[in-house]
Amino acid sequence: MSLPDGIEPFLEHAGWQGAEIVPLEGDASFRRYFRIRAGNADRAMLMYAPPPHEDPVPFLDVARWLDDNGLRPPKILADDAAQGFVLLEDFGDARLRDHLDGHPEDEMSLYGTAVDTLAQLHRVPEGPFDPYDMAVYLREVNLLPEWYASLAGLEVNGDSWEHAWQLVLEPLVSDDAPRVTVLRDYHAENIMLPPDGTQGLIDFQDALVGHPAYDLVSLLQDARRDVSLELEAQMLERYGAAAEPGPDFDAAYALLGAQRNAKIVGIFARLYKRDGKPRYLAMIPRVWAAMERDLQHPALGPVADWFAANIPDEVRRAGGGELA
Repeated sequence: MSLPDGIEPFLEHAGWQGAEIVPLEGDASFRRYFRIRAGNADRAMLMYAPPPHEDPVPFLDVARWLDDNGLRPPKILADDAAQGFVLLEDFGDARLRDHLDGHPEDEMSLYGTAVDTLAQLHRVPEGPFDPYDMAVYLREVNLLPEWYASLAGLEVNGDSWEHAWQLVLEPLVSDDAPRVTVLRDYHAENIMLPPDGTQGLIDFQDALVGHPAYDLVSLLQDARRDVSLELEAQMLERYGAAAEPGPDFDAAYALLGAQRNAKIVGIFARLYKRDGKPRYLAMIPRVWAAMERDLQHPALGPVADWFAANIPDEVRRAGGGELA
């Protein structure tokens, strides 16, 4: 893998002249990552978020806000946002998901800490970020008819889809709805287990101000890892004891579960169809199954009716798993 232009002068300016640069596996974005090693002890992580495809400024802004408010993002060691370089504290390689693959007995404890982190975040006044408003919700759910439906060869009614979502999501964007900082991708692959025994946060650059149920959905209806219904229920009870979220929280959780899962189905279909990344198709049945459970809540009535009218039973039973 070739190194980005300008990486060595950036590291030299940051005090890491001559350090070893080790490319790491990327993610679903244009970002690239490198482990930086100087001698036997000093390590850092370099994120390369090249303009115009990426902009590291939101990551930097959210990281500093989280750090200022007692959360655990990686420390910013140096940055050159114009070139897309950000040098970070190295959390190591241990992700929550990978650790639990080898140590399933730690699941209750580690998920409990992750839920406690959200409760802590939700006690802090919301950050200076854009709102998770109706326009954003609709833009996200429209990924399902745009990418999944076309990939599945379905002709669906997009106007009634959007109208149904407007009806059900209105309570979550009303003036009296609770508002917190929403990290938006808070799940087992984005929670790190650094050597100091804490849980580190990554991939939070898209943070918005929205409903507190969203990140719980992201964690407990994980697109990439099976979370049992029993664990989901126990963690929701734990959050409820810590945060006292109110009587309508179960409806909000189901609404945002269906909304997020619809978005992810569309994103995974897009990653396959547009970006040539077929591995995401294997995750769609898990996401679809969670969405079907969410649709059982009475608050999702108009959206559930749309699915019944537009997505055939055989496609829903397959969970989107027969698209390739």
